[in-house]
Amino acid sequence: MAPESAARGRKRLAPGRGTVDRMIEVNGLTKRYGSTTAVDGLSFTVRPGHVTGFLGPNGAGKSTTLRLILGLDAPTAGTAMIDGRPFRGRRRALRDAGALLDATAVPSGRSAAAHLAALARGNGLPASRVAAVLEQVGLAAVAGQRVGDFSLGMKQRLGIAAAMLGDPGVLIFDEPVNGLDPEGIRWVRGLFRGLAAEGRTVLVSSHLMSEMEHTADHLIVIGRGQLIADTPVAAFVEQGARSHVALRTPSPAALTAALAAGGGSVTPGPDGLLEVTGLTAAEVGDLALAAGLALHELAPRRASLEDAFMELTADSVDYLAGELS
Repeated sequence: MAPESAARGRKRLAPGRGTVDRMIEVNGLTKRYGSTTAVDGLSFTVRPGHVTGFLGPNGAGKSTTLRLILGLDAPTAGTAMIDGRPFRGRRRALRDAGALLDATAVPSGRSAAAHLAALARGNGLPASRVAAVLEQVGLAAVAGQRVGDFSLGMKQRLGIAAAMLGDPGVLIFDEPVNGLDPEGIRWVRGLFRGLAAEGRTVLVSSHLMSEMEHTADHLIVIGRGQLIADTPVAAFVEQGARSHVALRTPSPAALTAALAAGGGSVTPGPDGLLEVTGLTAAEVGDLALAAGLALHELAPRRASLEDAFMELTADSVDYLAGELS
């Protein structure tokens, strides 16, 4: 189902509803397993109206943090709140928050509809919600099929349907695009943006930097259980990786000298390309013109989210592969 069609099946959250009851607040959160500290004094707030990406290297403590937020594990210290109170032990919890942590953790013998119906009964939700969310995620035609026969991508869609079953104001997704084809990934991207536009709090954990760059508005980045960044995506990229200007010229030595005199730093790139930092493309063009030097190519190159992530989390990676000789 297209995101536009799915959006028509949802309702925007009531304008009078306060934003505090749709926030995730983590304060001094710590979790230790024996001598291992998985989460270390972590503090951040996830606010409504945005898709917030939750990033970190493998072993950074992302999954543990999500489990602590949802009350599946108890913290060693600190607090994790949804709408100002702990999530653990709530009756009809799916009305407050929905989550997808493991798409494969569904009884394989049940049909998709039966699985969602059981969740609906346990949370005091009308049976009509089952058909609504199955239609929303594009699984209406296979509602009666056994989950064990589903592909991973179909299980991901079912997990997203379960998260949205109670029409909650807070949604948490851990690696939601695993197993999805390109159409499915594009659908998820539009779905998450639409949910945030309705005033919901949407937290998405993923290791796919390119997908986060297209989906998230804001980032929370952790490493070794500690906060590294809590910032808009654009600011994170600017902070963590320098953009540059790429150019080609028949007079590389002369142009390098002219750009250096103008405050630029020039580095040889592949195939005769020159990479310039410290100057904009317009400034490079003006300096080349003033020096009477020809340019055969001139293009600004923006650093990617992956570049910034690799640079800012380099000290938080536990395992680094060596280069092949």
